[in-house]
Amino acid sequence: WRLHRSPVDVKMAPQNKFADNRDALEDLCRRRFFYRPAFEIYGGTAGFWTYGPPGSAVKNNLIALWRKHFVIEESLMEVEDTCIMPHPVLKASGHVDRFTDFMVKDLKDPSKFYRADKLLEDHMEVMMAAKGVTPAQREEYEKVKNMADGYTKDELHAVLQQYGVKSPETKNDLSEPYAFNLMFPTPIGPSGLVQGYLRPETAQGIFLNYPFCLEQNGGQMPFGVAQIGKAFRNEIAPRQGLLRQREFTQAEIEFFCKPGDKPHPKFASVAHLELSLFSSPQQLAAQQATPRKLGEAVAEGLINNETLGYFIARTFLLSRRAGILAEHIRFRQHLPTEMAHYASDCWDMEVEMSYGWIECVGIADRSAFDLTSHANATGKELSAREKLETPVTEQAFVLGKKAAAMIGKDFKAQAKAVSAALAALSSDALVALSAKAQADGSATLALDGGLEVTLTAVQLEGKVESKTVHERVYVPNVVEPSFGIDRLLTAIYEHSYYVREGGEGEEKGDKGKSAVRAVLRLTPEVAPYKCIVCPLDARVTDKYAPQLERLREHFSQLGVQYKVDETSASVGKRYARNDELGIPFGITVDFDTLDEASHLFNTVTLRERDSTDQLRVPLAEVADAISKVCLGSSDWAKLCATYPTQEQAKAAPAAGSTDPIAFLRAHNIEKLLNAAVNDALEKRPADPIKFIAEQLLALPL
Repeated sequence: WRLHRSPVDVKMAPQNKFADNRDALEDLCRRRFFYRPAFEIYGGTAGFWTYGPPGSAVKNNLIALWRKHFVIEESLMEVEDTCIMPHPVLKASGHVDRFTDFMVKDLKDPSKFYRADKLLEDHMEVMMAAKGVTPAQREEYEKVKNMADGYTKDELHAVLQQYGVKSPETKNDLSEPYAFNLMFPTPIGPSGLVQGYLRPETAQGIFLNYPFCLEQNGGQMPFGVAQIGKAFRNEIAPRQGLLRQREFTQAEIEFFCKPGDKPHPKFASVAHLELSLFSSPQQLAAQQATPRKLGEAVAEGLINNETLGYFIARTFLLSRRAGILAEHIRFRQHLPTEMAHYASDCWDMEVEMSYGWIECVGIADRSAFDLTSHANATGKELSAREKLETPVTEQAFVLGKKAAAMIGKDFKAQAKAVSAALAALSSDALVALSAKAQADGSATLALDGGLEVTLTAVQLEGKVESKTVHERVYVPNVVEPSFGIDRLLTAIYEHSYYVREGGEGEEKGDKGKSAVRAVLRLTPEVAPYKCIVCPLDARVTDKYAPQLERLREHFSQLGVQYKVDETSASVGKRYARNDELGIPFGITVDFDTLDEASHLFNTVTLRERDSTDQLRVPLAEVADAISKVCLGSSDWAKLCATYPTQEQAKAAPAAGSTDPIAFLRAHNIEKLLNAAVNDALEKRPADPIKFIAEQLLALPL
């Protein structure tokens, strides 16, 4: 199970606080079966993982939260496309030719392969942590580390040689870097003659179905389409647990919008957010990320446009909602050398974890590259139309019928691609191309994919014509947030893990010290189960079937995930055991719950995981109370203002008691009145008495 770490990993320093907990958290995840290596009984295969019952539940809850946060709240459409794609699709998208990483191998042990840029980054970490390194050297190494992903093949080889990077396990020399395509090939059909691949990303399925989604949206722009599903990449050196897998889950959005400034109608609602931004110039200067208000960053042009900025903000808000700590989130801008030639701007949301800053989400303005590529490859129109309020007259250069006929005759199979390339030119560019052909006898035209063809003067004959334009036709641009769900899960686990000394049901450890218990501080929305139900002991277990059935019915109606723990351990040990699973609430059914003569009849203890505080809640209300907290419409503080603590409830006076204060406290009247009065003071209603009365009447009976 233990993750294999090369000597470079072991030497990396200094460690952050998450690294200190890494081994304990890995042990917890293995022991409680959040996830384990796939095919483990056969020895496992690197890069593949199996999620167990609690891990699957957390992952599904995170995906449900993602859907709620984006698909529902942003009114997106959603598609589900295939995991296998034919060769022409991925050829047009560029994956066949360019979806590569640079790899190096041990020259004396060819079984050892490494991803070259990651090896360089790790080596720079070691050099920065070495004793006696000067500030100037540290700055130099930081710049090289930041540039590692942007070097060309030759530049990467030169840098590896310059800094003496060796095979980390054997110290042998390394080969020159060479490109390795990360896609998994697979034949399609019984003949095996149709070449396919496991999809390397979910995005292409959205682009292929753009025209049908546009129709679903009534032809209106802008709109967004989401897809969640498996993606596959044949990683060179998968390691670091869930962070670098060969089969993983992606959640992607393609937001189609009109080219230009790309304003977003909801950007003002997030412009005030202050985020840690790590710009390209800061990286090249070996500086640190700085907090910036989103509105200012967009206004200054640091972030290219409002739509890109809006999705950066929404990504941050989702991460916080899922339980990732804000102070360990930054947004890193792509360097010029690593940004795709067609992209306007790209930012990665990086999260600080035990392995350092890890990219979890990429938010990119991909311009019109993908739709244009697929349109050129298929001859299909993948554009949008905008009706003009007032028609305009324009001058345009139009090729003659003879020229079109000659192109079809002379280029045959290439004629469609040539016509598409000419149609993509602006009128001015087409005039210039025709003029060159008339002057020189021919002109060169670049086709998609880097091919060039030569056109004669006859093939470029045309004339300028006036035409009235009633609509604009354009290829939409795309802003793409792409989420690595498994990486987000790792961040959630690392940021929620802590240890609690002593406490409920704890035994004494070595030398009489309190034992240490692990806790996952998972938010109620992503926790695998929302509560556990515990009978106090075996005597209650034999009698509480009617109460348990009522709870089961209520939880099922509300869609609340729960589990029942009827083991023989003490209730404190059961609480601690389920704290490891991140379960936020515990319900205990005790003797008072079953005793019709008790004033606590049909009430249960509700315990909160992190504070370990306990309330006494009516059996009929507890499921609804937990559901509201999990949905975000309530919280623990509101529950504390509504229900008495365990101590207050137990202290209810005997029948006939004359102590009025004890009577009020026993029935929680004092707390409820104070809460209503404080609410009135905060909101200052015109009729405070009526307001307080309405607050009290609204309380659950």
